[in-house]
Amino acid sequence: MDLVQKIFDAGVVGAGGAGFPTHVKAKSKVEFVLANGAECEPLIHKDYELMCNFAPDIVSGVELMIKQTSAKKSYFGIKAKNALAQESIEKNYSNGKIETCLLGDFYPSGDEYELVYAATKRLIPPAGLPLDVGCVVNNVETFYNIAQAAENKPVTKKFVSVAGAVKNPMSFFVPIGTSLKELLTHAGGATVPEFGVFVSGIMMGKLTFDLSEVVTKTTAGIIVLPSDHYLVSRTKRPMKDKSRIGKSACDQCSYCTEFCPRYLLGYDVQPHKVMRSLVFTTTGEAVWNQYADLCCSCGLCSLYACPEDLYPREACDQGKTENRKLGLKYVQQKPVRVHPIKEGRRVPLKQLMKRIDVTKYDAHTPFIKKSPEPSQVKILLKQHTGVPAKPVVKVGDNVEVGDLIGGIEEGKLGAKIHASISGKVTHVSDEFVRIGKE
Repeated sequence: MDLVQKIFDAGVVGAGGAGFPTHVKAKSKVEFVLANGAECEPLIHKDYELMCNFAPDIVSGVELMIKQTSAKKSYFGIKAKNALAQESIEKNYSNGKIETCLLGDFYPSGDEYELVYAATKRLIPPAGLPLDVGCVVNNVETFYNIAQAAENKPVTKKFVSVAGAVKNPMSFFVPIGTSLKELLTHAGGATVPEFGVFVSGIMMGKLTFDLSEVVTKTTAGIIVLPSDHYLVSRTKRPMKDKSRIGKSACDQCSYCTEFCPRYLLGYDVQPHKVMRSLVFTTTGEAVWNQYADLCCSCGLCSLYACPEDLYPREACDQGKTENRKLGLKYVQQKPVRVHPIKEGRRVPLKQLMKRIDVTKYDAHTPFIKKSPEPSQVKILLKQHTGVPAKPVVKVGDNVEVGDLIGGIEEGKLGAKIHASISGKVTHVSDEFVRIGKE
């Protein structure tokens, strides 16, 4: 069985958040394979712990992908500050094709457009993919899962960090489908009575107060913050209020655009113009929303650049949604050229954390071998880009860890889903399968 089929059978998807089925990337023929170990989200340190503790598996996954894609070279993106991770990774290089690409401690250095440019000096075409410039990019945990797939081990667990206002910040493997409540309990619980939970990051993740939500293949971890924290209060504000505030307070200073990482790379992303869509008529929205199409939703405009503390990122997200509804797709006319002052406008991660008041929560999240042992798991059938998996089990079936519970129709984009614990199937629907230990 070839590697592409093994990756497909194992249900490997992009573990960094996008969830794109990895077997599709493995079919490509490219010049460069890029490993993304930048991990630029504040407070999340799971990739660092993974690189320090599982470097042989990660590098093995990179080497397998190099061979599979016929790549000439591979670049491993790691922040220069993470010396221990760099040492762990580099001592496993063996084929002479992998080179470390040291990155500064800036946000968002983990954006694939940024990483491709830093490693190869190539600029992805507007709305394009790394493949368009001869690159395949995967998160380091994805490469770990590729190595596991080569040994016929499906994706049944996720490596996560639990950070913020918790008693014991830590990183560990957890069965997919485990509730956020059990992650929090595993880390000793919260240190504050009332709190909100950011899933997979405070910049690009989502805020929830529902601890029954579950871990998926793309969950990076959880960050617990007090309910009265600035980030919690501003994030939970309804979108209609965010738009109303923006409509009344935006003075078109353009700082959101001037600090936009995609704009500085040469893409026509202009959040300050998108903010005009909050003021103008429907006809005006169609004009201004086009400047949101190439936004990567990093959140820097809203949480760092805007002196009025407004919501340009959210306006861009809303603009992209409206464009999709109208069938509009912006085509950039000017060539992509890096802004001459790009390096001078990089945002240091420490400065960002100070700006959003999370510095006191930045703590080491050491890898703990002991994993949570949930009595039941709720495994979503759509944890990836593409169509949901179709359940292949029924209520009452007994399953073992690694058994297939969700398949993908031939010719459809998607990823297989497997049982993460052994037990009995207690619920089956088009949305999820629940398994309980007997």
